[in-house]
Amino acid sequence: MRFDTVITGGQIVTGGAVVAADIAIAAGRIAAIGTGFSAADTIDATGLIVTPGGVDPHAHIEQMSGMGLMNADTFETATRSAAMGGTTTVISFAAQAKGQRLADAVADYAARAARGAAIDHAFHILISDPDVPEFEADLRALIAAGHRSIKLFTTYNIGLSDAAILKVLRIAGAAGALTCIHAENDAIIADARARLLAEGRTRPIDHAASRPRAAEIEAVARMCHLAELAHAPIMIFHVSTREAVAEIAAARARGAPIWAETCPHYLFQTEAVLDRPGREGAKWMCSPPQRSADDQDALWAGIAARHIQIVSSDHAPYRFDDTGKFANGWDAPFPAIANGMPGLEPRQPLMFDAMVSRGRLGLAGFAKITTEAPAALYGLPGKGRIAPGHDADLVLWDPARRVTYGADDLHDNVGYNPWEGTTVTGWPIAVFLRGDAVMREGEFLGTPGAGRWIARPAIGAKAQDLTGTAP
Repeated sequence: MRFDTVITGGQIVTGGAVVAADIAIAAGRIAAIGTGFSAADTIDATGLIVTPGGVDPHAHIEQMSGMGLMNADTFETATRSAAMGGTTTVISFAAQAKGQRLADAVADYAARAARGAAIDHAFHILISDPDVPEFEADLRALIAAGHRSIKLFTTYNIGLSDAAILKVLRIAGAAGALTCIHAENDAIIADARARLLAEGRTRPIDHAASRPRAAEIEAVARMCHLAELAHAPIMIFHVSTREAVAEIAAARARGAPIWAETCPHYLFQTEAVLDRPGREGAKWMCSPPQRSADDQDALWAGIAARHIQIVSSDHAPYRFDDTGKFANGWDAPFPAIANGMPGLEPRQPLMFDAMVSRGRLGLAGFAKITTEAPAALYGLPGKGRIAPGHDADLVLWDPARRVTYGADDLHDNVGYNPWEGTTVTGWPIAVFLRGDAVMREGEFLGTPGAGRWIARPAIGAKAQDLTGTAP
């Protein structure tokens, strides 16, 4: 059989193993893995590592924040940036506005993505108002149509009550959907913020103290118990503290259907990154804030023990100007500064450097937490693995290439790089989406609007079987 493309000579990460083999591609899918293939196009990957295309299941794209501020990236700019860093599938948010029907919110975001997304994508249904008309009917219908994940907050001005969260969990769990939760205690945050402002502490570094670790610990424990009560699977977003890892581990030991993610900024940055002259630290403001070196150790241990299954970017882009971080003025106190930073593009190189180049959990571990587990947990068919029948979403890595990030060298619309000065070893030199090159040697080759929406089958209760991460 003659194939469309054959990638030869690379070290391939497949099924938890690393093998030397060729990959045959036909009609956008992986047709075979082996040797001796013939194709119209042959790509020599000698000396390179071939991984599945990255799956980033946590990104805010073309989304209005709770502060009423549109973030910096469109689907075109965000997915271009993702592809340049080795990510070929992203799950972003279809965020419901107050008073808006869920069906209308999803239709709005779907139209935006159809116009601009250059990589494949899905949506989390972000619920902010469960009291709108037809809420339950819309939620059930959207889940049945293939939108199999939901996002809830326990804080901000869009946080839901425990009663509302429990109601959503019961609906989602029964319908085969996974509920993702930003878990921080709103009362603890409000108290800390008020005390800091009363003391005149308004700088970006004070943001860290305004979101005490106790806020995360308490809310994570509470959400674990609610999920256990409802028999509904949940994903705890952006875990940042040692104690939260312990709460998740304890819940999983009880048999609760709990999964968790963390992010590069929690693994590689501490709150010291916020302590810069003037308002410079605002570039690194995010919620929860970065913590301590001890918390980093606990997060890595949680990954190794499989209590944390995913590392996502939590891409939340705001420009460092009066259209973004400082929309409320350059002298704005920390509560009025937009939270979040760009992460879609550097996530994969940062994790490759840490896990492969520096030997922390290895190449198979890197592929597991950045591609395989996200695809499995979120039910993305054809994604996350190099295997016959899967989409030919592939990344060719030069394991010896060293790159130092500059001040503004990402391909998004943010205007700064929060990893400026960081040197990574291992770099994506070619990225393929369904067999077509979307990046080669730093040149973006993708097409806005060519990305496809991915309908997902029922997941939820099946997630532990899909990932092999049963408690």
